[in-house]
Amino acid sequence: MKLSGKTYRGLLATMLAGGMLLTAGCGAGDGSSTKGADKSGRYSGPMPAPAQPTGAAGADKAEGEQRDAAPTPTPAPDYLSTFALDVDTASYGYARRTLADGRLPAADTVRPEEFVNSFRQDYKRPDGNGFTVTVDGARTGSDDWSLVRVGLATRGQSEGAERPPAALTFVIDVSGSMGETGRLDLVRDSLGVLTDQLRDDDSIAIVTFSDEAEIRLPMTRVEGRRDRIHHIVDGLEPAESTNLEAGVRTGYDVAVEGHRKGATNRVVLLSDALANTGETSADKILKRIDGARREYGITLFGVGVGSDYGDALMERLADKGDGHTTYVASRTEARKVFCDQLPANIELTARDAKAQVAFDPQTVQQFKLIGYDNRRVADKDFRNDRVDGGEVGPGHTVTALYAVRLRAGATGHLATASVRWLDPADRSPHEQSGMVETSDLSAGLWNDASSRLQVTAVAAYFADELRGRSLPSAPTLTELSNRASKLAESTEDTQVRDLATAIREANTLKT
Repeated sequence: MKLSGKTYRGLLATMLAGGMLLTAGCGAGDGSSTKGADKSGRYSGPMPAPAQPTGAAGADKAEGEQRDAAPTPTPAPDYLSTFALDVDTASYGYARRTLADGRLPAADTVRPEEFVNSFRQDYKRPDGNGFTVTVDGARTGSDDWSLVRVGLATRGQSEGAERPPAALTFVIDVSGSMGETGRLDLVRDSLGVLTDQLRDDDSIAIVTFSDEAEIRLPMTRVEGRRDRIHHIVDGLEPAESTNLEAGVRTGYDVAVEGHRKGATNRVVLLSDALANTGETSADKILKRIDGARREYGITLFGVGVGSDYGDALMERLADKGDGHTTYVASRTEARKVFCDQLPANIELTARDAKAQVAFDPQTVQQFKLIGYDNRRVADKDFRNDRVDGGEVGPGHTVTALYAVRLRAGATGHLATASVRWLDPADRSPHEQSGMVETSDLSAGLWNDASSRLQVTAVAAYFADELRGRSLPSAPTLTELSNRASKLAESTEDTQVRDLATAIREANTLKT
């Protein structure tokens, strides 16, 4: 894989908008820079707009739609793929819980990019701020189809590194449905551990909601008040119905009132998202979230729990709040989210991050982005910083997986992937890119490709199977289960072992 800033023109678009498996992200490059970029390759000056397809063929297509790249001299239709970065994992977590309960997940709750992003990747990380971009792939051995992986990665949080203080507003669902084991009990346990991990200069507020919302703790500095916070958390008990709108509205009111300049201001929503009282549609809730995000920079982190879970509503809330979602089904998972992930996410690396992949019509006949259906961004808006992107923190990886059909006998440049983001402090724009040649593709997916690319492929094919199968050369569930078991053994990765278990459970339910 080669990394270059010089190849931006017309190539920045293909990056993440065309890939299904977006699980971790970024890769090595030669570190070369161009005019307008610093030594790390980060964009720091005005750049030319990417080349756009000519004529009507340049119209934007929905994510996941298959696109043809016409041969020259015919004007290329749409060879760009553009999307907002997404580090959500809730869809995979909920699918695992559903399968363990003996049910197949509903197809509309399966988002392939969240399956892919649930697994560790081995992308090289940048030395400084921003992203690395890694592009690789492997041939599937069927009808010239290959899988191309676009990976983005940010630098991890340095040990003892300073971060801005945090102002966290916890909005906690205490409705009757949260009394089920694995819901409010997980919330109490996790928040108790988190309270001891927050710094003295952090602030915390607690809002609960059932049929009405109640402010249990206004925005309060942690220093000297940990016992009080523990007392409130330990006393949380389930009550009546679920007025999610009241909880979110009150929570954002508290977050706005307690807004701290120079701090990371975030609302953390913990719920099964089964709204049944008050304004149960998302529209009015979304308006409140969007207003606070735009005016105060308050973002949302959604944590889903429960065997019955309002996945679609939680995802919409997080997307509008410029945040992300996860799902927890056990005390181990909950502690990981609140003790490992949330503290790391307090500091942001990038705001409004978008990716664009530009496929070369000379070598690519068709391509299909796997997933990211509701993260689509118009190709022309890749550099429009008024258009929302995704929020990415330190140590995150993002992966996009594409199914790509090469032209018979074609060799040479295959694609260039680019990422654009805004600095979270001063909102200055930066860009980075990487490219891949046909010669960089492994000869065979299951024999020659790296183990992490194989895990990504298994996760993507599994999600595709649960959604109804649309990918070419897709293995059966039995084949995927066997492959996942072998990968779990070779990688010694418990997450891959859990994936193999989930595939076996799905196979049993489908047969």
